[in-house]
Amino acid sequence: MLGRTGRQVGVVGLGCWQLGGDWGSVGDDTALEVLQAAVDAGVTFLDTADVYGDGRSERLVGRFLAEHGGAGLTVATKMGRRADPHVPGAYTLDAYRAWTDRSRENLGVDTLDLVQLHCPPTPVYSRDATYDDLDTLVAEGRIASYGVSVETVDEALTAIARPHVATVQIILNILRRKPLEAVLPAAAEAGVGIIARVPLASGLLSGKYDEHTQFAADDHRTYNRHGEAFDVGETFSGVPFEVGVAAAQEVSSLTPAGASTAQLALRWIVDQPGVSVVIPGARNPQQARDNADAAALAPLDAETLDALRGVYDELVREHVHARW
Repeated sequence: MLGRTGRQVGVVGLGCWQLGGDWGSVGDDTALEVLQAAVDAGVTFLDTADVYGDGRSERLVGRFLAEHGGAGLTVATKMGRRADPHVPGAYTLDAYRAWTDRSRENLGVDTLDLVQLHCPPTPVYSRDATYDDLDTLVAEGRIASYGVSVETVDEALTAIARPHVATVQIILNILRRKPLEAVLPAAAEAGVGIIARVPLASGLLSGKYDEHTQFAADDHRTYNRHGEAFDVGETFSGVPFEVGVAAAQEVSSLTPAGASTAQLALRWIVDQPGVSVVIPGARNPQQARDNADAAALAPLDAETLDALRGVYDELVREHVHARW
């Protein structure tokens, strides 16, 4: 169950950031093939945002829905990062209406399944008006449910305390474990769904990169390594690249026979109590299929879990735990 939305979704979804931009070039035909491969593999939850490719990701998802039908699918989008300047005062009911109107047009739907505030300035999470305005959007039929996408544990806990917040989207992976301590238990107690994003630490946990790997100039893994464009936690989970490569190599050594390192990383998230859905991205159809197959892996054994915790404690914790 996806929190207070009341919707049933598969535990492995598809993150659609890559289909919009910031990960190098993905053509329209390939993007549609990725969507088809994911759905054919059992994915029922798609996560996008109005700023991914300035609406391109939403439009591609909308085209897919129009061509193949959306029965059984839940499509979540996000709003707020279009605010310029990106300040608390920009988050108003009029802005929400304009943003959701644009997303409804892009996706070709009358009512958006789930809209998430897209990592707004921290004060936005604490304002009564924020949730009153979102309730208004529900009453007007623009959206069916709403949630938040957060950067920090404290932001998540603030949102979880609100009675109509359906979901919280947060970075959670083998290299970003802090949400396990308080966020997941609080969400489970409140009936709030957890959407785990950046599950592969921007590809680090695929085990395919080394310290010499180069990324395209239009890939955020090149231009946002120090938070130049947005929160650095969104790129390699905020782990310095060289540290992340070393940690990922340790993780790779723990991969069970018959699975990939990426599938191990996804299975670790699936095994965490309280996770509703994890949203790996994919730049080609085979990645989408392989990611979906992670749901069928056996739960990780205690020895592997202990070893993964050791990788975090020894190599990663000092770089990320106190920051987010």
